[in-house]
Amino acid sequence: MIYTDTRNKSVRTDFRTAVINGMNEQTGGLYIPLSYPKLDSSFINKIPEPSFRDIAFEMAKPYVEGEIPDDDLQAIIIDCYPFNAQVVPIDQVTYILELFHGPTCAFKDFGARFMARTMSYFNRNETTPLHILVATSGDTGSAVGSAFHNVPGLDVTILYPKGKISKLQEKQLSTFTGNVRALCVEGTFDDCQRLVKTAFTDEELRRKFRLSSANSINISRLLPQSFYYMYSSLVVKNRAQTDSKIDSPDIICVVPSGNFGNLTSGLIAREMGAPIKGFVAATNANRTFPDWIATGEYKARPSVQTYSNAMDVGSPSNYERITSMYSLEQVRELFASYWLDDEGTIQAIRDCNTRTGYIIDPHGAIGWKAWDDMRKSAMSNLLNGFKNPIDQPGLTPNIPSWAQNVADKKAVGIILETAHPAKFGEVVQTAIGRESSIPHRLEKVLSLPDLSIPMTNDYSSFKEWLINNL
Repeated sequence: MIYTDTRNKSVRTDFRTAVINGMNEQTGGLYIPLSYPKLDSSFINKIPEPSFRDIAFEMAKPYVEGEIPDDDLQAIIIDCYPFNAQVVPIDQVTYILELFHGPTCAFKDFGARFMARTMSYFNRNETTPLHILVATSGDTGSAVGSAFHNVPGLDVTILYPKGKISKLQEKQLSTFTGNVRALCVEGTFDDCQRLVKTAFTDEELRRKFRLSSANSINISRLLPQSFYYMYSSLVVKNRAQTDSKIDSPDIICVVPSGNFGNLTSGLIAREMGAPIKGFVAATNANRTFPDWIATGEYKARPSVQTYSNAMDVGSPSNYERITSMYSLEQVRELFASYWLDDEGTIQAIRDCNTRTGYIIDPHGAIGWKAWDDMRKSAMSNLLNGFKNPIDQPGLTPNIPSWAQNVADKKAVGIILETAHPAKFGEVVQTAIGRESSIPHRLEKVLSLPDLSIPMTNDYSSFKEWLINNL
C-alpha cells in the first residue's frame, strides 16, 4: 500500500514511514492511503458474519502488504484483541455498539493496541527508543498509556488539559510508571494538541529524538478503528430485518465526534465495503464541523468545556483527512450533523435510561438523542422545509441522500457508545440519580498515587522539558 499526504498529494511513502513519523514533518500534513481496497463480497456476505478478529485481519492485510507478513499480522491481531466490540439492541431499530470492553473502557483501546504493536514491530531492530507524544481530551491518553506500557523500544508522553477531564479519566492518565508519563497542561485540549504538532515540526527536536504520535493523527490508530464499523454493520445487516420488520433497511452510524478520527475510520470501512448508508456526526457545543456542513465555511475556534469532554475539540485534525477523501457536496450527501448542549446531554442520559433501561455515557447520549430526534420528527421537519437554526442545539440544516428513508422509517441506527458510563459517574449521577457500576479494571486505579507533571501551555517550556527529560 502506498500512502500520501493531505497537504501534498505528490508524497509517496510506505506504512512503516507513516506509522513511525506520525505526520509529515515537512508539510505538517496527515498520512492517508492512496486508495481504499474493497473486501471480497463473498467475505462480507458470509452468514453468519465473520468474527471480529477475522475482519480485523482481512481489513488490515492490504494496508501492511509487503511490510508485515501474514503470520506476524495474525499474531499482532490476536495479541491486540482479547476483547470484542458488542452490538446491543435497545429497541427494534436502534443498536448500541459498545466499544468499552477493552482494558481502559473506551473505544480508543481498539486503535491504541494495534498502533503500539505495529510500532514495536517496526522498531524492533532500532538502537534508540521511539518517543510518542500524544494530546488527549479524555480517553486517548489512558488507552495509549495502557497499550504502550512496558512495550519494548517505545517511550510515551501524554498531555492532558488540567481540570477538563473527569476525575476517573485523570486517575487513569496520571498513575502510569516506567516508560509512560503524563503532563498536566494549563489550558485546553487544543493547547495540548498545538504543543504536540509544533514539536513534530521542530527541526531541532527531530534531530535529537525519534518522534511519533498516537492521536488519530497517526494512521495506525485510525485504520484499526474501522474494524468495528465493518463488524457491527455486518452483524446489524444480518439481523435488522428480523428485528425491525423493515425490508433491507438503511444502516446509519451515529458517531459521537470530537477530533473526527473515529468518524474517519467509519468512512474507511464504508469505502472497503461495509454496508453503511450514511453517518451522523454528533457533537457538543464545539460545533465546528456541523457549522462547516451547514455553511460551507470551516472556522476552527477555541474549544469550550462540556460534560462530553472527549469531544471538546474546536479544531479537529481529521477535517484534513475527510476533505482529502470527499468534497463538501459529497460530505453533505453522506452526513447528517447534530449538536447538543450540556443541559440536553443530561436530559438525553435520563431519557435513554427511562425509555430503554440502558445507562449511556455523555458522548453516547448525544448520539442517542440525535438518532431519536431524527427518526421521530427532526428529519421529516427538515425535508419539509423547517430548518433548525445552526446556533441552536439539534439537527443541522443539511439533507443527506438517505434522509427520506429515515423519515419513512426505512432505516436502523448504530450508535457508538465510546466509553463506559462509569468514567463519567458524576454526570450520570446528576442525570439518573445513581452512578453506573464501576468495572474492576477502572476501580483499581483509584487507589494509585498521582504522578502527573504540571506544565504550562508555552511551547518553549514544553520543548525544554522534553530535551531535559526524554
